[in-house]
Amino acid sequence: MCGIFGIANHSDASRLTYLGLYALQHRGQESTGISSSDGDQVFTHKSMGHVADVYDEDALARLRGSNAVGHTRYSTAGDSSAGNAQPIVVNCSFGTVAVCHNGNLINANFLRESLEHQGAIFQSTTDTEVILHLLARSQQTGILDGLVESLSQVQGAYSLLILTKDAMIGVRDPYGFRPLCLGKLNGSYALASESCAFDLIDAQYIREIEPGEVIMIRGEQITSVKALHAPRTAKCVFEHVYFSRPDSMVFGRTVQSSRDRMGRALARENPVDADLVVPIPDSGMAAAVGYAQESGIPFAMGLIRNHYVGRTFIEPMNSIRNFGVKVKHNPVRELLAGKRVILIDDSLVRGTTTRKIVKMVRAAGAKEVHMRISCPPTISPCFYGVDTPAKKELVASSHTVEEIRKNIEADSLAYLSLEGLLKAVNAKENEFCTACYTGKYPLGFADGMPNEREKEQQLDLWEATLNPVP
Repeated sequence: MCGIFGIANHSDASRLTYLGLYALQHRGQESTGISSSDGDQVFTHKSMGHVADVYDEDALARLRGSNAVGHTRYSTAGDSSAGNAQPIVVNCSFGTVAVCHNGNLINANFLRESLEHQGAIFQSTTDTEVILHLLARSQQTGILDGLVESLSQVQGAYSLLILTKDAMIGVRDPYGFRPLCLGKLNGSYALASESCAFDLIDAQYIREIEPGEVIMIRGEQITSVKALHAPRTAKCVFEHVYFSRPDSMVFGRTVQSSRDRMGRALARENPVDADLVVPIPDSGMAAAVGYAQESGIPFAMGLIRNHYVGRTFIEPMNSIRNFGVKVKHNPVRELLAGKRVILIDDSLVRGTTTRKIVKMVRAAGAKEVHMRISCPPTISPCFYGVDTPAKKELVASSHTVEEIRKNIEADSLAYLSLEGLLKAVNAKENEFCTACYTGKYPLGFADGMPNEREKEQQLDLWEATLNPVP
């Protein structure tokens, strides 16, 4: 899910990259880094934490040069640690190379073991480093040829930004799992995970990088080649369901429009007689607006989210029921009391948080609580860059809709159909990956199911909620 941003041929490259990452903060909150180049050297600053906390005036001043790439990390392969923060920078036959990666390589463990047997020494546990080792071993004379040769050995999802001392390179895997788009700011070109990063710096969105495309930017010149090929595209539909910001253009479509259409389709497929449509903020907002407009039922902000909640917080010494949910959401009792409420959310994974919110809305006086989800049931884990739990932790993989409804204690529960979802995003045949909803993976696994052995060792949270300890 990570966010990547880069800009070439601009006198204020590092500061604009900082702003681009700021706009992409929602894609990863664990660590962030920027590498810049001045034509002779590559400079890097990276650390754990949010974009606003990691960079200051001194740090940005040290990131000299007219080219820069940056990364904000959400870990799906490798620990969440400073050693895995990106960009990853190495010195090899192609000079100093810095790499930012959004995605997940499904054959990384196999390649890593093979490389280690050949004497490679890894400095991190992230799958991204595999690409750099392959590149360093390439016998090609040019970095583009070396990169294509290296990526031909890699399987999985990757949108990459690569910085050398005099150029910036962008790559999107041939299936197109993760987004990457091109923008222009006067005589400078920029690459970003989402177009919202261009809006912040007043850059013009040009187009998305095509699946399998490798693009090199050197000064004002662009070289593009379709070098990597796959039998189909498999763009992650969850980018439109949840990941991307509503104001972004992703996969050539506006995310806001997709979510509005999801909500409208959900209202047509699963109507219910009620008084209010209430989103679970923030990700349920756009779909809830669409549901309300299609159904004619009034929209109301019946739940308020605290936007100052970080990833961790200090709990009180004495137990407070549902403390974690209460920190993030609070009901507006005056709106909810005595009402039949439709709650809209983008997804339901384990169901534990949803159940707490349903109880919270009932405690605020709601007469009925109906749950509507603007995507199909999630039945399978993702191995292409989404840190979804093991299959046994996905409630819909082993429980019926009625069983889930009873567990979350809602009066009714319904999901958007897969057909409705694909229609909402104007999907062409075999354009999107929907493996999380179907269990049908577009790209096979050479080394078993990545991370599945680790995930199976995790606590089965859903079973724990069905059978609570007395």
